[in-house]
Amino acid sequence: MDYKPIDRRPGAFQQPLTAAEIEAVTRAAFGEDTAVRSAVELAGGYYNNTYRIDLGGGPPVVLRVAPAPARQAKADPEMMRNEYAGVPHLAPVAALLPRTLAIDFTHQVIGRDYLFQTFLAGVPAENVLTTYPEPLRGAFFRQLGDITRTVHSVRGPGFGRVAGPVHGSWSDALFTWFARAAADLTDAGLDAGDVTGLIDVAVRDRAVLDEITEPRLLHGDLWVGNTMLAEGTPEPLITGIFDCDRTWWGDPEADWPIYLALRKPGTGRDAFWESYGPVGRTESARRRALVYEAKHATALLLEFHRFGMDDELAKTYSEIRDLTTRLAAG
Repeated sequence: MDYKPIDRRPGAFQQPLTAAEIEAVTRAAFGEDTAVRSAVELAGGYYNNTYRIDLGGGPPVVLRVAPAPARQAKADPEMMRNEYAGVPHLAPVAALLPRTLAIDFTHQVIGRDYLFQTFLAGVPAENVLTTYPEPLRGAFFRQLGDITRTVHSVRGPGFGRVAGPVHGSWSDALFTWFARAAADLTDAGLDAGDVTGLIDVAVRDRAVLDEITEPRLLHGDLWVGNTMLAEGTPEPLITGIFDCDRTWWGDPEADWPIYLALRKPGTGRDAFWESYGPVGRTESARRRALVYEAKHATALLLEFHRFGMDDELAKTYSEIRDLTTRLAAG
């Protein structure tokens, strides 16, 4: 087998499989006679280890391997299992998703969750979107808005992670997540004081948060880095979306693509709203949006820490303190 893992430091969050482990999981999935021609670890992701596996005699497949259980966060545990639970609910965009070929959560072959998926056609949008002239990039964001709106049309049974547990109120789901995220920061040796301070202020807006009574499906991570584009088209054409492991039931305006589309007004991102439609402009919606910004910022703290991005970590702490001040000001 030609094996090309990414060279990482010994203590890195993402730990590659050995060549023997790759052969073992592949044979468990496709049969003992399966021969792995090559395994190439793919860059770009920050959580799972992802490989392009060539079995010979057919198209390549994707192997995704979750972190070991001890490395996973309390706030967002077992994300691969959450994605698997979310697939049936993503049926309206199924044509854009990879198909699951095999999956193993038993830890009998290796001590980590893993799955095999079909390899999506096209090229990663993060590699080619900027090669299009700025005026043409609006086509990408217009399509992304339509996909996001379609995902948000799916109704759920309660609030929280699709894999559960679900909560009866939106505020309970959010503040449970915040409390677990604060515990994750403490476990990582980081200061959780800014986050707990924010929670103390944000909890005053429970009634405003609980104006949201109908849970809708949120992708959780839909943006440029998790999409594929057709190759060589006159303008960007989305052919696939992936990494759906952060699916939630909640307020659509709390979703990651909404947050990012709002971040840089006056750019090609504005085309997102042409297909998605407007978001709430009421005072209650503005208050909720501050809490949602704080959730996204808190989630980023642990990721920046994992990858040694100290400058981004400091900026994000500052952002959380600013959001706390704005929430307290009313």
